[in-house]
Amino acid sequence: MHIEFRHLRTIQAIHEAGGLARAAETMNITQSALSHQVKGLEDQAGVELFVRRSKPLKLSPAGLRLLKLAQQVLPQLEAAQAEFMGLRAGSTGRMHIAIECHACFEWLFPVLEQFRKSWPDVDVDIRPGLAFDALPALLREEVDLVVSSDPEELPGVKFVELFDYKAVFVASSTHPLAQKPFVEAADFRGETLITYPVERTRLDVFSQLLIPAKVEPLAIRQVELTAVILLLVASNRGVSVLPDWVVREVKYSNDYVTRPLTENGITRRLYAAVREDDLEKPFMTKLLGLAGEEARKLQRA
Repeated sequence: MHIEFRHLRTIQAIHEAGGLARAAETMNITQSALSHQVKGLEDQAGVELFVRRSKPLKLSPAGLRLLKLAQQVLPQLEAAQAEFMGLRAGSTGRMHIAIECHACFEWLFPVLEQFRKSWPDVDVDIRPGLAFDALPALLREEVDLVVSSDPEELPGVKFVELFDYKAVFVASSTHPLAQKPFVEAADFRGETLITYPVERTRLDVFSQLLIPAKVEPLAIRQVELTAVILLLVASNRGVSVLPDWVVREVKYSNDYVTRPLTENGITRRLYAAVREDDLEKPFMTKLLGLAGEEARKLQRA
């Protein structure tokens, strides 16, 4: 038996209309063509689908089984068609994001909240489990955007500049290093360094300062939340290095101070890595635009 979508639509239309004539009118076909279609379907099934002597026209047990199938399948088909139309129009899609910059959660959430209001039909998700494998995941199309400060030459991938920031030393206002105009790599010897729970190469303090200088802190304490890092620093439980905009945004108290890393400071740039084929999607353009607006707010703060 070869059942087509039109057969399911026919069964449903006749059931809802209660007769062939009214069903044919709603389907915009002739009653003769509709009768022929029903006859062909019954020939395939080998059973009658309607109790023809009833008024209004009623479905037979076999017809009721097809009606149940139609009620299950047709809404899914219509939803898929609407989704495909949305994809062609650029109003729907997927925006799965991986973040190599742990502190960027603080900056990204306001961006996503604005984006959600403008593009409610785009499936937005953050994939924290892919943070250590973010760019390969982008190439595998497991995610659609990666926030990173380490651009690479990757085929088919564009690194869109977001904003520059300075990595700054943060310590209690009573800490001895708080009295220095700037902090150098050697100053971290004997200190407990409080960091996000990510690998060293993803942390500016290590990649830009300590690893090149071959300096190891006395201890490392990993903390998930920026506010908790600042709380511990203010309590003189250790020192930290954070992006300058993070310290400004997550204002905890006046019990800690920031100092430049090295005399000239350490400036980093944040990027959005996107597949080149996705750059023309309207919702991707919108997200990158909102990200740029939020970045400018951070730099003005």
